[in-house]
Formats: sequence, structure tokens, C-alpha cells
Amino acid sequence: MNTVLNKKVRFEELNLIDYQQAWDYQEKLLAENVAIKAHNRNAPADQQRSTTNHLLFCQHPHVYTLGKSGHPDNLLVDATQLTEIQATYYKINRGGDITYHGPGQLVGYPILDLENFFTDIHRYMRTLEEAIILTCADYGLLAGRIDGLTGVWLDFETLQNPRKICAMGVKCSRWVTMHGFAFNVNTDLSYFGHIVPCGITDKAVTSLQQELGRELPMAEVEEKVKGHLAALFGMEWV
Repeated sequence: MNTVLNKKVRFEELNLIDYQQAWDYQEKLLAENVAIKAHNRNAPADQQRSTTNHLLFCQHPHVYTLGKSGHPDNLLVDATQLTEIQATYYKINRGGDITYHGPGQLVGYPILDLENFFTDIHRYMRTLEEAIILTCADYGLLAGRIDGLTGVWLDFETLQNPRKICAMGVKCSRWVTMHGFAFNVNTDLSYFGHIVPCGITDKAVTSLQQELGRELPMAEVEEKVKGHLAALFGMEWV
């Protein structure tokens, strides 16, 4: 257990960044924190070091990512077709199945030492979802959860036309998180037609733009999500 609690979070806007580059950066930040925690396990109290929390916001060029529990058959295009639609494909080490990232989608990567906040992965996932639910409410949209499924959904109560607006998948190592959420803001939803999103065949995908009928300023949406995350986790920005 961390003896030096730190709720300060370093925020970085990475803008449009290659998926592999962002993944490598996350792995670097995670490894640095895991190394600090390894040091603390054997260090006396006066030599304990504080871990560093990060929140990365970015967008990616068109890319499909398959989680470790996913099924490759849920990618519906081959290598040639991927080239034709200018998309790439990665098998990665988060939970969950296949999803899409692309321009106009807000991707958030919290690299948090949960021992600074709470050591409960279920609560962590629900808290990320809550930040998106509150952001949707800021735009007059009622969003929520569907039992047994991760992410944030519209029409989640009646299930007459359930639509996922935010996908989530995380990895946690020694209570340090990586990966995170993908919030469809002005996303080109046609790219979801090339996969079985999250392995779910009977539910649709949507975006803020689709629901509101207008393009949203990305910076505005980012600030709302960032504010809700700070309030929910008790984060202090540095």
C-alpha cells in the first residue's frame, strides 16, 4: 500500500497521435509508477516516493484495437481492405473486445495509481462511466449503463434502441491503470460498420454529433469530461 498518497494529476493534451506512439507512452508512464511502488515496498518511511498520476487526452488516426479477451473474427475486413479505408489494426493488452478509434473521438487514458484514490477496479470503471454520463447530461442527453455491459449507453432504460456512445477498456498493474475510454463526439460512425463493436451484435453505436444534429467543439467537450473526472476522483491538476 502506498504510504505517500498523491491525488495530483498531470494532464496532457496529445492531440492527433498515432496509436502505437500513445500506447508506448502509456506503457512508459505505467512502468515508471510500478518501479516507484517496487522501491517503496523495501524502503523505510523517510525514503518513500510518491507515484505520479497522469490523464492523457487525444484522438487517433483510424485504428481498430482488439482486447485480450476479444475475438479476431469481429474484425470484418482483411489487410487489403484496411489499407483501402486508411485504417490500422492492433491486438492489445486491455480488457474487452474490438473497438474503433478515429478523428472526432475523445480518447482518454488515465494512468492512475489507484492506491492514491481507491483500490477497486469495478468502482474505477463505474467512475469513468459516470464522468461521461454527466457530460452527456450537460448536453441534454440521458445516458446510463446496461447491466452486464461496460461503457455508456443511450436508451439504456427501455432498450428499444440502445446506442453506445462511449466504450471502455482498461489494464491495471499493481493498481496502476492504463488504457481507458473512447467517447464518440464527432466520430465518423461508418467505421464501426467494419467490426462487431465490442463483440455486440444487437446494439448500435452513436455520437454526440449524431444525437444532437451538430458538430461539437472538441475542446469544449474535453473540458467538461476533465471537470467531471476531477470532481469524481478528487483530482488536483498540476
